[in-house]
Amino acid sequence: MQTIVFQDETVSGDILRTIEIMVENEMMMVRDLIAARVRKEVETYNAQAQEYFQGLIQPSDAEATLNGYTYKMRNKRHVDPEKQVFVAWDAFQKNRFFIMIDNKQVADLDEAILVEASTKVSFLRLMPLVGG
Repeated sequence: MQTIVFQDETVSGDILRTIEIMVENEMMMVRDLIAARVRKEVETYNAQAQEYFQGLIQPSDAEATLNGYTYKMRNKRHVDPEKQVFVAWDAFQKNRFFIMIDNKQVADLDEAILVEASTKVSFLRLMPLVGG
């Protein structure tokens, strides 16, 4: 097992949030990286059931906030991790966010990645323009 660091970044390179996640395998598919991240976020939220959910994917019945990675939950409730994983995979395939691994974009859920302690995984979400 090893720890890898996931970062939420802006297109200009500003780091919005960092998450450390333990992974078991050195070789992983992109889909497994996404699933590990989403499950960790849901696990953290469900354990604390706070007013805000911080994560890559907006849970249903939640309102987006200004920073784009925090959602105000209308009701404190249990979030289904597997549903969130499927929504995240779908969002990735529809280019709603991009993943950069060691500064190289990955484009396929089934792409194999060698994960080492120095591996940098960055998530860049595209924000829709307002008024345009």
